[in-house]
Amino acid sequence: MIQAFGLTSNPRKELPPAVDDVSFEARAGRVTALLGAPGAGKTTALRLMLELQQGRGVTYFRGRPLRRIAHPSREVGVLLGDVPGHPARTVRSHLRMLCAAAGVPVRRADEVLEVVGLVSLREERLGTLSRGMDRRLGLACALLSDPHTLVLDDPVGGLSSRESRWLYGMLRAHAHQGGTVLITATDPKETARTADRIVTLEEGRLVADQEAADFSRTRLRPRVAVRTPHAARLATLLTKEARTAQRSVEVVREGGSRLSVYGSTCADVGETAFRHGILVHQLADEIGDMGPGAGEACPDAPQATEGGHRLDTIREPCTAAHGPASATAPGAAKAQPKPPVDEPPSDVAAFRPEASDGTDRSPSTVAHEGHLDPGGACEVPSPLAQDGQADQGEVGETRLVAEADHSGALEPDSAGAADVSDRPATSAHTSADGATTGQPSAGVALHPAKGASPQGPTRLRPAAGVTTRNALSELPPPISVRPAPSPLRPLRYELRRAAGVGTGFLTGAAVLVVSALTAALLARVGHTPQHRLLAAWPQELPLPPAALGAGLLGAFAFGDEFRHPALAADRGTVPRRLGLLAAKLVVSAATALLLAFLTVGCDAEVLYLLYGRELAQVPADWLPLSASWFGLVIGCAWAGVLAAGIFRSTTAGLAAVVAVPVVVVPLVQKALEGPAVRTAAGFPLRLREGLLLQWPFGGERYLSAAARMIVQPVGGALTLSLMALLCAYVLTTLRSRVR
Repeated sequence: MIQAFGLTSNPRKELPPAVDDVSFEARAGRVTALLGAPGAGKTTALRLMLELQQGRGVTYFRGRPLRRIAHPSREVGVLLGDVPGHPARTVRSHLRMLCAAAGVPVRRADEVLEVVGLVSLREERLGTLSRGMDRRLGLACALLSDPHTLVLDDPVGGLSSRESRWLYGMLRAHAHQGGTVLITATDPKETARTADRIVTLEEGRLVADQEAADFSRTRLRPRVAVRTPHAARLATLLTKEARTAQRSVEVVREGGSRLSVYGSTCADVGETAFRHGILVHQLADEIGDMGPGAGEACPDAPQATEGGHRLDTIREPCTAAHGPASATAPGAAKAQPKPPVDEPPSDVAAFRPEASDGTDRSPSTVAHEGHLDPGGACEVPSPLAQDGQADQGEVGETRLVAEADHSGALEPDSAGAADVSDRPATSAHTSADGATTGQPSAGVALHPAKGASPQGPTRLRPAAGVTTRNALSELPPPISVRPAPSPLRPLRYELRRAAGVGTGFLTGAAVLVVSALTAALLARVGHTPQHRLLAAWPQELPLPPAALGAGLLGAFAFGDEFRHPALAADRGTVPRRLGLLAAKLVVSAATALLLAFLTVGCDAEVLYLLYGRELAQVPADWLPLSASWFGLVIGCAWAGVLAAGIFRSTTAGLAAVVAVPVVVVPLVQKALEGPAVRTAAGFPLRLREGLLLQWPFGGERYLSAAARMIVQPVGGALTLSLMALLCAYVLTTLRSRVR
């Protein structure tokens, strides 16, 4: 199960926090929905729970915070937004790459493809998938590690009704197997049909935490939709008949010729219209949405009263209301049964303040009881007097009231008590005419004082020992952004990443073609040494095509990660871990070696075909030349990897490769100008004497060749550049960990 306590995002400059003290539970075996209008704070709450955003609060996944779970992807499957894969990668290749990152067998990719129904599209590229197929792929990625908990942000956004039903069926099946499912939604009616428990957010605050049945009963009311050119006359007649028959009927003007009648039936409305000769264009039963946004109402909504008791209400339409839902005036409340409140776990008692008498002073209890006003006293509205002649069949029915003086009034239920648990927390202040108006809460609720009158507004005094919440308990612990996990099998991941798209193959083919053409042109012109001819490296170019291609492939290794962050889809960044860096360096070095070997082979073959065997002969000093050639290509590849990892861009990686011969080499040459007082002659001999063990297979010769390569301007510049980039990468990694 999921237990979230005190989720609060950091304030945004002068704006209030997007999420303010939200606490709820999502139990195993059930589908829990965070419901709210766009901008209500649903996505921010999920990011705080997953430690993807800084703030305050604590979230437990089966009793443990996410940062203390060894492999979070195996505990929580996450889908936030679209699947950020490379558009040229196939569906199957993408999942196989993520299998290596999660450390699960590769056959798991085919299993989840079959589960989500994408077997026939496994060779389709990600860039060609429709919205519905993308949602299926996102669900497959979330299920890849077989997690216990699924956290999905608006999973049916933009889907057709058929795709939505299929997706909800998948989530329901996961819950039936004992898993926990938490989703966000904006449609109250659809959410009531598909979720087991609904947590309603409005402007970043929790306004209701109900079972789906309670939500449907209290926030989705049946109504009669009427469309007639004589809307005002029919509304007046319905109001008059309801008053005469002592029935509780609410008539809402939706605008133009539309009416919404609550507490009546199509038959009653139709008979009234027929008796008075009123033309009706539409008469149908509907479900009225009283969910998020229903509290935005017109301030000039009139109320029909008789003898001080409300029997029915006629309200004018409000353009600010969302959809066809009837709206309440500011501060209005609905009298409804109080939803059950789960007991908090013992390990979070520090965040649930209690009064001196042991009474629970938790945020959820505070929201149900009323709130402390700035003066230190708490006022809560008492139940209004009920009409003794009210129809007994209407006992317990909830009502909404909108008064012309903009005040919120509470209508009594059968028990004579009003509950405001499903609306934003407000404290009620008494106006001069006896009505109650909603005011912002100060954050703490108090129990009614003894001897308080049950009639009219009642002022309550703080009990002994009761103080504010901030004085009773510390703030929830801060939430630090959890770093993205490194692939569990980085080498396998990097191999599948590099081979999963055709960019590397196209780059290699282009390098071979350009190198062969350059070698042919240089041989035709002449005046080019043979070793440069085989490498296709003219004097005018800073680097040969093979070195530039190796640097570009190295830059792609990290550049594509930041452009399409499959490893950290919910963060938009890539983990800078030394294991992942080592894997990328190994794969890029192997790719560079293969490219260098193929380049020399293709150039030699082209020269042999065009000009004969003379230009294709192997040089006498082929060993040091080969070492220098392979070192140059590998160095360029590593420079591209490190620069792209530091600057998060493929272009920056390639620029760093080109900058070595253009900028660094002239600086090294200038530093080495002038006569040398001492030389390193006899270095191999002194090295062999300084070591106790003998080098096997003449290893001192190779070490001497490597030293000569480093002493050269290009080799020295490349070595210095690699050392600087490596140090910068390590410092960047350490800085991110410290943060």
